[in-house]
Amino acid sequence: MADSVTQATSFRDRHAAILFALRTFAAAMLAFSIALLLDMPRPYWAMASVYITSNLFTGATTSKAVYRILGTLIGAAGTIVLVPNLVNAPELLSLCIALWVGICLYLSLIDGTPRSYVFMLAGYTVALLGFPIVSTPQSAFDIVVSRVQEIMLGIVCASVVAMLVLPRGVASAVTAQTDAWLAGARRLAADVLTGRGSDQQRDSERIRLAAAASEIDQLGRHLGFEATTSTNIGRGLQLLRQHMLSLLPLLGSIEDRKLPLGPHDEAAARISSMCARIAAWLEAGGRDGQEADALRAALDKARPVLSADAGWIEIAISGLIVRLRNLVDVMQDCQLLREAISEGRNPESLHLVFFHGATAVAVPHRDYWSALLAAGSVALAVLCCSCFSIATGWSDGVAAPLFAAVVGSFLAGADDPLPAFRNFYGLFLVVIAVHGIYLFGVLPRITTLEVLIAALMPPFVLFGWMTARPATARIGAILAIYLSVQLALTETYSADFITYANSSVALMLGVALTGVTCGIVRMAGADWIAKRLLQSNWTTLASVAERASDKDPFALASLMQHRLALLATRIAVVPADARSGAANLRQLRTALNILGVRRSSLGLSRSARAATEAFFARLAPICRTHTAGALPDELVGQLDGTIALALQEPRSEARDHVLVGLTGVRSGLFPESPTYQPQQIETGTIAA
Repeated sequence: MADSVTQATSFRDRHAAILFALRTFAAAMLAFSIALLLDMPRPYWAMASVYITSNLFTGATTSKAVYRILGTLIGAAGTIVLVPNLVNAPELLSLCIALWVGICLYLSLIDGTPRSYVFMLAGYTVALLGFPIVSTPQSAFDIVVSRVQEIMLGIVCASVVAMLVLPRGVASAVTAQTDAWLAGARRLAADVLTGRGSDQQRDSERIRLAAAASEIDQLGRHLGFEATTSTNIGRGLQLLRQHMLSLLPLLGSIEDRKLPLGPHDEAAARISSMCARIAAWLEAGGRDGQEADALRAALDKARPVLSADAGWIEIAISGLIVRLRNLVDVMQDCQLLREAISEGRNPESLHLVFFHGATAVAVPHRDYWSALLAAGSVALAVLCCSCFSIATGWSDGVAAPLFAAVVGSFLAGADDPLPAFRNFYGLFLVVIAVHGIYLFGVLPRITTLEVLIAALMPPFVLFGWMTARPATARIGAILAIYLSVQLALTETYSADFITYANSSVALMLGVALTGVTCGIVRMAGADWIAKRLLQSNWTTLASVAERASDKDPFALASLMQHRLALLATRIAVVPADARSGAANLRQLRTALNILGVRRSSLGLSRSARAATEAFFARLAPICRTHTAGALPDELVGQLDGTIALALQEPRSEARDHVLVGLTGVRSGLFPESPTYQPQQIETGTIAA
């Protein structure tokens, strides 16, 4: 029985794209047929809504359906408010619709989660509904209600078919992607511990893992919409994600802390044997709990006692051993959580070393200025297309701002708008060509619904297959959606070449004007956005150093690693030195070390606490204005003096944690600086 289930699952995974294409086409035809049966005026909108809503995974389809319903209702309400009241002032109406689209798109870009679809859809729905009914404002309410009903029908059909026909759960997909991520993290950890591969290779792997973790996080947000996902599995995946966020900065810290040991053969050999043993445990999957306990015991035994005159090597070894023990703990926690998820057990019953708690919330990066530029450029494009239509008196030209709103919203996330619009221009030519072939060559020969469905099957199954493949997902979705709308299939056939030509020209004009407008407004491109991402990390570090940030360690880890994931798509324009610093998460590690030092320094004397706060106060303004290159050398001297003061404190766990944090700041921000040298601290200074 188990073999048959595995084979069925394997078959579905291997042929997921074609199964999705067939299932989606079936849902689209079901929605279209029901719309015809109910005598809806525009049944093709039900068909298009299926392609807009459908996703490979059931939970994602359901969440998108919910968000599409909300967005459609908000947009419909906005249309009813705007169009009848402003129809006699077309310029003002165009301005209001453009502003509505821009504001909603801005909120969508700022949100950045699957929920953002509500705002984007609410924005361009007003354009979709509003511009075509300008000539018949007295029928605005009836037309809007009909359109909402058609869209709702498509959403319901897509959701029901996704749940009943070969459903694919989000939980299984998230689990599979998480397993692959953890396997990659174990390989990277083994490479860091043993020194395998080049610095560039390890940096590239860190960036890849950060991007993959962000994708897992986005997919995991659909878990709440899947009824088959148990609470235990959902909570287990949430805790596992929290642990994953700690791994990349931890590996960066280990790599930096190993560097000072290179010239010291005895210390390097002693640590290398421990690292090799941990690497072997990780390469075996990290499942051996007894070996994990033995590793912890060996690490505790090897950790040196730091005296007041301890040198940099002793301090570095102590900090490295602490981080190696953290690595063993986190990896074993991940294994325990993974086993609990597989068995459906309550993860709260596990004895985890690291536990962020239920209040830990991931914080995404938000670039308000970039979002404002993107949304503003689309709003301006909609307004330009509207003004062109009004100035020329071209009645069919109202489709141009409509397409400007929709296409502009879809491509608002592109760093360089002109190349993106140029690439998609060819897609719309394909849509126009296929539309013409069907309108004048195929549809006149069709007499029954069954024959129509058979005739539509080849292109729409192909587009659905493309939608299910990551490399062609956006292309397939646009082809399917726009061809559905352009065909405008109804109960009776009607074809007019003038109307066809006008709608085609309006489509291309709307796309062209939107591309040019967005390109002019957003000339900075990917390098400007990458520079802002890098600067954001320094700004966040400055806020932590000067106590202006209220983010906890988990929030900081999620925020800065999300920025690294965003940099992954723009890494080609990031300078080499900045790329290495970003990949190693130096600012994140420094911020986490500062939080750790502040938390542990409560057990130190007042003078030691004052010294650490004085260093952080000096570091903050420098980080806030820093862009690239090394930090000032005098900061290293002040930091070394702070480390020397901490060494003079009576030995305790708090004092050792402060030393680990301060040395982490040193290795993270000043990796190329000369090693720390013991300093003599006057007694009066300590007592001050």
